[in-house]
This record gives sequence, C-alpha cells and structure tokens, in this order.
Amino acid sequence: MKQKYCQSCGMPMEDSLYGTEKDGTKSDDYCIYCYKDGEFGNPNETMEEMIETCIPFMKESGMDEKQAKEILNNQLPQLKRWKK
Repeated sequence: MKQKYCQSCGMPMEDSLYGTEKDGTKSDDYCIYCYKDGEFGNPNETMEEMIETCIPFMKESGMDEKQAKEILNNQLPQLKRWKK
C-alpha cells in the first residue's frame, strides 16, 4: 500500500492519524492535527506559518532546522491545501 501524507502538513499518515469530516467519517486527505469535523483547525494559517509549525516536530526526529525548512518549502506547495 502506498504511503499517504496529510495534504496540509505533509505528515506521513497511518490509520489513527486521519482527521474527520463533518459526518464523523475519516478524511482521506488530512490528519487529526490539521482537520477535524470537516474544518481546518487553523483555517487562516498560511503555508509559511505551517512550515514554521512543522519545523520543531521534524527537529525532534533528528533533522536540523535548515534541512527541515528546505524539505517543507519543496513539499508543501505540492499538497492539496496549498496548490494554487
């Protein structure tokens, strides 16, 4: 099975991490940290703010800040929430 990623923050998804739609079903696209009850937790957040939010979590997994920022700057614009 192909690895799925949150289409807002880019986090690798596993069954327990899927957000929910308004009717309570699991979202196919977004994680529990970004999306609940059919809405983004921070609907006005910009992609740049999302990058700053994600960097500390990537650093926790051993990545340095410069590398994390570079990955996020390349990955996030390709995701559903941020595509123009």
